[in-house]
Amino acid sequence: MILRQSLLMRALAHRGEHMMKTLLSPVTAGKLQLNHRVVMAPTTRMRTKQGGVPGDLMTEYYRQRANQGGLLIAEATAVSPFANAYEDAPGIFTDEQQAGWQRLVEAVHARGSQIVLQLWHPGRQSLPELSAGHQPIAPSALVARETYGVVKNEQGVYEGRLFPVPRALELDEIQGLMKELRQAAIRARAAGFDGVELHAANGYLPEQFLLDGSNQRTDSYGGSLENRARFLLESVGVLTDIWGPGRVAVRISPSGIYGDMHDSDPTATFRYLVGQLNQFELAYLHIIEPRIVGPEDREAGYYAEPVASRDLRAFYQGKIIAAGGFKPEDAESTLQKGEADLIAFGRLFTSNPDLPERIRNAFPLAAYNRDAFFGGDERGYSDFPAYSPLVPKDLLV
Repeated sequence: MILRQSLLMRALAHRGEHMMKTLLSPVTAGKLQLNHRVVMAPTTRMRTKQGGVPGDLMTEYYRQRANQGGLLIAEATAVSPFANAYEDAPGIFTDEQQAGWQRLVEAVHARGSQIVLQLWHPGRQSLPELSAGHQPIAPSALVARETYGVVKNEQGVYEGRLFPVPRALELDEIQGLMKELRQAAIRARAAGFDGVELHAANGYLPEQFLLDGSNQRTDSYGGSLENRARFLLESVGVLTDIWGPGRVAVRISPSGIYGDMHDSDPTATFRYLVGQLNQFELAYLHIIEPRIVGPEDREAGYYAEPVASRDLRAFYQGKIIAAGGFKPEDAESTLQKGEADLIAFGRLFTSNPDLPERIRNAFPLAAYNRDAFFGGDERGYSDFPAYSPLVPKDLLV
């Protein structure tokens, strides 16, 4: 019986490696040398200790998913005490937060994986309740309509709250934001991360400057496409000053509409942007595919064929990570067609801590628990086991 099971496992492993040959092959992205192309996407889970500090629960979650020499992208992490959208999301602006991240990074490195920190300023998607009472700031005083942050009510239950109208930034305030970003990059490096990723997707501050639907400025940060891209590109320059080439990345959502985002010519806007990013020698460009519209994306057409990476490939010279509801089969096909170099998995990594191993061995995948995505304890978070034939079939997708 044991011999038969061993032979079956070998056969499955051979089948998995053969079918996912590209997905499971080594790759170098900037200074990141990886054993495979299965990336853990940044997913906000709202599981910090008080004060946005990563604790034992978060450390265990990331430790479980650090295996086989892959890349983990840590969830959106606030760079400022004055801008936050989600209660219990992490930060990187205090000594305690930095120390918490350092312990987490050490746990990931101990299992042979690399980890990049996603740096996040939500801009107009901030709640005063989570931002020291400060009114949200943005390029222009335009509210993100029908968009919600998350706070705990008096009973300790999470509830959504609409973002208020933001205050338009004064020109002389922008350098203060760059100083916050620089300090966050310094802290991330001191915590031992392998790089940083600028969150310029999902309607957050860099994208608010970039798109003409959220930027009505008439100074050097508004109006022309060159001016609207200035904030994002200067942010990348700040990060590169701290980290050097090959350790900085950028995440974008060319088709995103979350946060009431829109642009009069998104094709031209993002082609220009990625062309300008070539000057920085990024580790990678992280592109969210069109079927994903934000944290609460549509399920219809969930596995539709991606197009964003395919289009932008002609304008960007470096490595591309594509993200957005991929199944392993879709991921392999996308890589084989040359539309991306690595694939980021979000939901599947929440419920499959050993996702690369399952793909390699063609093991069944565990179903994720959507109700436990945002906030809570270990349930639906760090209690998903590695694959075992003894797992009940109704837990598998």
